[in-house]
Amino acid sequence: MIQALVKDSFIDFDEFINWYPQGVTNRYELHNGVIMEMPKPRGKHSQIAGFLMTELGLEIRRLKLPFFIPRECIIKGDQASGYEPDVIVLDRELIQNEPRWENESTLIYGNSIKLVIEVISSNWSDDYALKLDAYESLGIKEYWIVDYLGIGGRKFIGYPKQPTLTIYQLENNEYQGSQFRENQVIKSLIFPHLKLTVNQIFRGE
Repeated sequence: MIQALVKDSFIDFDEFINWYPQGVTNRYELHNGVIMEMPKPRGKHSQIAGFLMTELGLEIRRLKLPFFIPRECIIKGDQASGYEPDVIVLDRELIQNEPRWENESTLIYGNSIKLVIEVISSNWSDDYALKLDAYESLGIKEYWIVDYLGIGGRKFIGYPKQPTLTIYQLENNEYQGSQFRENQVIKSLIFPHLKLTVNQIFRGE
């Protein structure tokens, strides 16, 4: 269950980073000045995220791409928001320009980020709305929403609702989304040679 913490006062991003506790089992995000306690991914959610990290890591190694996948980090959306994605791919060369990376594992520039992936849980509206807007504004080139339960709103995944993987790609500074289902092979601009079907991803194997 997602809970809001410190509800009676506005917290800005710098205060959030200074507050963030170390060695905790849960994750925390900042949504419009409110700290949100995010349950640690478990079960199928964790399995899918782990599978994607493995497959993308293998692709990075196979093609000798200058990318890497950190264990965890926080993306600054704006002065009142900060997000910790399920999977993120960073540019090894451009990360050197991130002033808060070494000491805080914090990202403030979208061009350091090649790809962000969010695996949908009960707070699906955050992934389809808040985070979509934030990642688009930062100029992150590609954003995947892995809705393996098919619980997103009808305007996002259609009707009848069904498990859907949506890939948003930046075109003229705006995200354009493509939807993939069942045995369709996903199409990524960041990983154009990746041959994974939606069912493979949703099974996490």
